[in-house]
Formats: sequence, C-alpha cells, structure tokens
Amino acid sequence: MSAPDPSSKTVIGFVNVAHLIDHYALLILPTAVLGMTAEFGMTYGGILALATGGFVAFGAGSMPAGWLGDRWSRRNMIAVFFFGIGLSLLAVSMTQGPTALAICLTAVGLFGAIYHPVGGALLAAHATKLGSTLGLNGVFGNVGVAIAALSTGALVTLAGWRVAFAVPGVISILLGCVFLMKVSRGADRPAAAKKPGPPLPRALMIRAFVVMAIVMTAGSMIFNATTVALPKLFDERISLFAETPMGVGVVVSGVYLCGAVAQVIIGRWLDRHSLKTAFLPIAALLAPCLALSIVATDWAMVIVGMLLMFAVFGQVTINDAMVARYSSDAWRARAYAVRYFLSFGVAAGVVPMLSLLHDRSGDFSSSFTILAVGGVVILIGALIFPTRPDEIAPAAAPKAQTMRAAAE
Repeated sequence: MSAPDPSSKTVIGFVNVAHLIDHYALLILPTAVLGMTAEFGMTYGGILALATGGFVAFGAGSMPAGWLGDRWSRRNMIAVFFFGIGLSLLAVSMTQGPTALAICLTAVGLFGAIYHPVGGALLAAHATKLGSTLGLNGVFGNVGVAIAALSTGALVTLAGWRVAFAVPGVISILLGCVFLMKVSRGADRPAAAKKPGPPLPRALMIRAFVVMAIVMTAGSMIFNATTVALPKLFDERISLFAETPMGVGVVVSGVYLCGAVAQVIIGRWLDRHSLKTAFLPIAALLAPCLALSIVATDWAMVIVGMLLMFAVFGQVTINDAMVARYSSDAWRARAYAVRYFLSFGVAAGVVPMLSLLHDRSGDFSSSFTILAVGGVVILIGALIFPTRPDEIAPAAAPKAQTMRAAAE
C-alpha cells in the first residue's frame, strides 16, 4: 500500500486539529460553569441547561453540513468551521445574561456540527490505513476533551471564565487562516482512487445499518453525558486532590487521556481484524463501568473513570469505522451526517436530563443508572453485529502465510 502524498498528510493534519478544536469548544462550559454560578446567580444545573440549544444544533446541523460537504466543498466547509466556531466562542466570552449566553452556545454547537460529517469524509478519502488514521484522529478529539477540562480549569482559576472562552476562539480563527493558505481546493478529491469493495449481501447491509443506528444513538448519549458530567462528578466524589476548578481539570484531563490509548489500540486493531473483534470487548466494559460510577469515590472513582473513558472513546473509533466501511466516498459525508444527526439529536436531551436529575437529587446516580441501561443495549448490538466476508479473508491471510513459511 502506497504512502499518502504530502497533500493528503496536510489535509489529515488539519482535520485532526479541527477534531481537537471541536471537542474542546463544546466542553469548555462543563468546567467553566464552576466559576460562572455566582456571576449569573444561577445553579450549576441552570447554567448547564443553557447549553441545550448548542447540543441540539450540534446534531441537527450535521445534516445540512454533510449535504454541503458532498455537494459544495468539504475543504470550504472546514474553513467555515474554524472561523464560525472561533467567532462564536468570542461571542460567548462577551455575554452579559442567560439569554445571550444560550444563543451564543447554540452558535458554537451549530458550527461545531460541521466537523464530524465533513471531517470524517475527508479522512476516509485521504487515508491509506483507515483504522490507524481514525484512531489517531480520535486521539486528537480525546486530547481536545482532556485539555478543555485542564486549560479551562486553569484559565477560570487564574483569569476568569470569559478568558476561558476567548482564548480558544482566537486560536480557532488563526487556524482557519492557516488552513486556507495550506490546503488547496483539490483537497475535495482523494489523492488516489480506491477500488470499491465487492458488493455486500442486502440482508447483511440491513442488519448492519439497523445495529449501527441503535448502537450509535446509545453510544452518543453515553459519550455526551459522561464528558459533560465528569468534571462535576469528580468535584463531588473526589475529595483528595480536586478542591478547585483547576484541580478538577487536572484529574479529569488525566482520565480523558486514557481514551487516547483506547483509540490508538482500536485503530491499529481495525487495520488487521474485523470490527466485531474490537467491538465486543469495548461494549462489555461500558455497562459495568457506568454502574460502578454510581457508588465509587476517591481513588476508586479515578480508576473507574479511566476504564469508562477507555470504553467510551474506543467506541467512538469503532462507530466511525463502521460508517467508513459501509459507505462510498460519493455520499460518505451524508452518511456521517445521518450518523451524527441520529446520535447527537438524541444526545441533546442528555444535558437537560443531567441538569434536571442533578438538581432534583443532588447527584448523578439516576443519570448513570439510565446510562448503564444504554451500555447494555450497546453490548447486545455488539453481539449481533455482522462480520463482512472481506474482513475475514485479510485476517486469515497472515496465518496462512506463516503456515506456508513453516512448511518450507
């Protein structure tokens, strides 16, 4: 297999950075809110609920973004992403009341919706090793989640919550300028034509897409809930070393980075083996970890959180590989758009659920009970997910070669 040319490396590099910015931007609020309640005179749940519009837009906006990516320009849509999300974050930093804050957070979600359908299609078009490329891309997204908690906690502690939104906004705008200079309009075309795989049986395709729809919806609900709730969950459960927003950010960031390990491992595994062999063990981790999160405290909570993030982020890489392997380049951005419309459309309800149940009970026990049920649904999906015939042959080839070499 030939190595990607320099233009493909550049495209993949910017798509990876965009993934980091996307997750960073959406997860500033869950940590920044710890320093916002006094100024707005609202509860944690009240301020968090203002982000509901952003998460709704993050799902709903994926459909028009995917269509524009396929029909207009994937390269130009990524440029719109960088500039739009940067300006929206700057607007958040200047808000004076809850209504303005809700509107600006909705804009962050709307521009953030561009990344996944368009960036995923660009990655699949330019990747030579799909699994490893998706895994590395997932690491960038995971790092975005991790440093959002860490740097936001530090900026809130040292300079205030407004600076925590303004700094990444300026960085995103500068990245957009560099992106336009470095990535040509030809990025919309794959560097090398890829031969389509053999047609798959209709029954297998239907079964795969039904399972994908269910699993991705449940998985996105769990991803959204855990990444939003974790800073507050650790603030409540860990008394040893998390007494300030910065302290919480440090612990949460360390836990999120465990997800990066999962994505590298899963990505490399997918280049050599079938989706199902990676899907099953990851799915088996989710429900137990979510259930243990209801009762764990201090170091036990840190360990459970690490295992949970390993499973949550590993599942994201598997979901993206599913779409890439079961769609063609001509409509791949729209395929990713449907995936994220379903997933984040449902996940948008997670934020009001978390805020309502937390304000009502004072903790996340009810929320994580619901999420644990979602984990069971994902495990069932993993058990019945089909294996493509062309996934079996590559896995068997190395063994056959080894046997022939031994015989000689």
